[in-house]
Amino acid sequence: MRRNIPALFFVIATLLNWVGRYMGNDALAAAVKPAIMPLLAASVLVYALSHRLDRRKLTLLICAELFGFAGDTCLLSDAFPLFAGGIGAFLIGHIFYVSIFGKESWKGLGWGGWTAGIIVMAGMVFGLIKLLRISGALLPPMAVYGSMLMLLMFSTFCGLVRLRDKGTWAILFIGSLLFTFSDALIAAGTFGVVDFALREFVIMSTYVTAQALLAIGTIRLANV
Repeated sequence: MRRNIPALFFVIATLLNWVGRYMGNDALAAAVKPAIMPLLAASVLVYALSHRLDRRKLTLLICAELFGFAGDTCLLSDAFPLFAGGIGAFLIGHIFYVSIFGKESWKGLGWGGWTAGIIVMAGMVFGLIKLLRISGALLPPMAVYGSMLMLLMFSTFCGLVRLRDKGTWAILFIGSLLFTFSDALIAAGTFGVVDFALREFVIMSTYVTAQALLAIGTIRLANV
């Protein structure tokens, strides 16, 4: 069996980032953060070398992870153009994720299911916007980004309740849920709604866990 060395370095980089966030060592956390997603992508590729995977799903997953890397790198800076670029990168990453899950989980979903889903998703986006007090020029892009997050959750939830492989879809749904939670904490801090000592640690721990779960779930779906 091929040893997955990138997976080991992914775990090491993740733990170093978490330790840096927990201890308040921003320099350590920032130094290893850009390496986390490329190492996760490399881990997936090494796994793919010794397993038959659906090439479409594998390609979309790698693209999602690389845009996650771009988002992570942009968000290292507090400058608004880079913040906007980071949000845009994550938005594109979510589109790739939805492209992986949606085709299977939405298949056969009738108008009733779509209507209920759209109402729930719109309500959640509206509630988050009100809770986080988002307004002004940031309202439209944040609404679009929030809608894509909800669509990702909706896609994985549909798979969980409608398809047979409950274990895989549970992994994907938890991953999408943690991703939403992590992003909500980022927005809450940005707009001054929520702040606490370990907020950055919680953001990174839930975010990296979410990305790892989405990768694991996608690999399980992609196994041929």
